[in-house]
Amino acid sequence: MRFTIDEAARATGGSFSIDPVSDQTEITSLTWDSRSVEPGALYVALPGERVDGHAFAASAVAAGAACVLAQHELDQASADQIAAAGAAVIQVPDTQAAITALARAWRDRLEGRVIGITGSTGKTTTKNLVRDVLAAAGSVCATKGNQNNELGVPNTVLTAQADTRNVIVEMGMRGLHQLEELCGFVRPQWGLVTNVGESHIELLGSRENIARAKAELLEALPTGGMAFVNAANDMTPKLLEFADLDSRGVTCVLYDGTAQAAERRAALSAADAARPAVWSEDVRLDAAGCPRFALCACGFDGMPEPVRVECALELRGMHNVSNACSAAAVGFAAGMEAAEVAAALSGAKPEAGRQEVIEAPGGFTVINDAYNANPDSMRASLSTFAALDVAGARIAVLGDMGELGSFAPQLHEEVGAFAAECGLDRLVCVGQLAQGIAAGAQKAGMPADRIAMVADGAAALADVREHVASGSAVLVKASHFMALEKVVEGLVE
Repeated sequence: MRFTIDEAARATGGSFSIDPVSDQTEITSLTWDSRSVEPGALYVALPGERVDGHAFAASAVAAGAACVLAQHELDQASADQIAAAGAAVIQVPDTQAAITALARAWRDRLEGRVIGITGSTGKTTTKNLVRDVLAAAGSVCATKGNQNNELGVPNTVLTAQADTRNVIVEMGMRGLHQLEELCGFVRPQWGLVTNVGESHIELLGSRENIARAKAELLEALPTGGMAFVNAANDMTPKLLEFADLDSRGVTCVLYDGTAQAAERRAALSAADAARPAVWSEDVRLDAAGCPRFALCACGFDGMPEPVRVECALELRGMHNVSNACSAAAVGFAAGMEAAEVAAALSGAKPEAGRQEVIEAPGGFTVINDAYNANPDSMRASLSTFAALDVAGARIAVLGDMGELGSFAPQLHEEVGAFAAECGLDRLVCVGQLAQGIAAGAQKAGMPADRIAMVADGAAALADVREHVASGSAVLVKASHFMALEKVVEGLVE
């Protein structure tokens, strides 16, 4: 972003409590972390339950911030230091809302295409793949990590340069109207939904309601926009019903990354078969669990005949074929050639904490998938783990999954039943809810002496250390609040 201090004040509706030396001083970045201030930054003082960002305003200015955005008066010592440094303070009623206001103003200046991505699972991986594909054809700005909330989304918009060719915004949601609110200032021209699963079912109550909430991204697309939807997901018809794309002049692109994609395409109606589409054929996993498949496409502008190209991923798991097909669909829609798209997908690397394979000093392998979890991603991770070529024992450390509400006992048991079918030699269940995983596995026939129930990561680490040996493989997965990355750290130290 590039705003003068005066423009920032006008965009946020704020007033100067400390005047700038020059209201034409330019601010070129934004942060609410005083430790990551760059020269010329706008430091946003966010209040918090434990830490109030206003307390760090002076240190942010000392580090080079040109301006502070505050929602209450600073203490006199901080105000004196800021004034002496020649920085300004803009006071607003709500600093978080002011970030959104800045993003709304900056969005007006973006010249490139804005692409929104949401879904129950695979959002961050898909966002990374779309980023890597489109980076082969021009400048790209994409959400960092999984910063897809009310702060991360506007920050992504503000991170883009005015002439960035493609701005890729990952959008999370926990209830109805949240995506609608985010889209109000992001204003995506293209939208991609990875799937509709069971995450956030605690708040939304049913998968149909989750589809209703996810459809808000597609409903926000303008005439002439493009929607990318997963033909293999059973809730996609609901998404399309809610979004009503055809009547609004939004192109619907179907993608299907399953082994049954060709059969599913053969069964499409004539109208759906005429849509632009990407699908996979001849899908298989190599010994490391990485997919190899034929990437197929048809119906895109500049594609008079169907195309087919071999594709090999460094990401593990059959589920990543779907993520790759969705990213390929975006690439084809942007006018890229099949070979160019396949090369970009083949070069994509997994993000830390997501199916990250680490060779431990003890001669065994750790699969770090501890960043987050829901029932769908648990099953996908276990399927990948079962497909790996492992010389020794397979040990899965599975922890609680959050935000499932009253559905939690049943969904944890279902994951346990699935785990019992995955050829595990040991299952370590961490946390109160994960006792349901243990119960489900035992009901499905896994011997009780191969199942451990422990309270926390420390106990899980102790159990794994007792059973792991050279040649073994250990999968670690749970919702982020379980902090099972400490198990990974303990195993690889």
